[in-house]
Amino acid sequence: QVQLVESGGGLVQPGGSLRLSCAASGSIFSINDMGWSRQAPGKERELVATITSGGSTKYADSVKGRFTITRDNVQNTVSLQMDSLKPEDTAVFYCFADVHPSRSNVYYKYWGQGTQVTVSS
Repeated sequence: QVQLVESGGGLVQPGGSLRLSCAASGSIFSINDMGWSRQAPGKERELVATITSGGSTKYADSVKGRFTITRDNVQNTVSLQMDSLKPEDTAVFYCFADVHPSRSNVYYKYWGQGTQVTVSS
């Protein structure tokens, strides 16, 4: 079993910054991609950013240049630095990790419980 625990959400004014963190623990042999998705009220879940074990990153167009994803492969953590936040960034943010529980090619996607980010004046 694998657990992902997120932290760092909250209320911030437009133009402000927040940093989200997510720690994976449990039966982990290795982790492929890690990343963040978000879901705003009444909208579908949106992929925000991903990072491979080698450090390659991808971002949604809506956050390029404002958000930065990083990871620590030793600590099995992933972080999302969010700058220049806008009201439309308001959502519940979920981290995820593609976890190999053993040396085999089989992996499973695990999700965190979600953390609320609210951008409002």
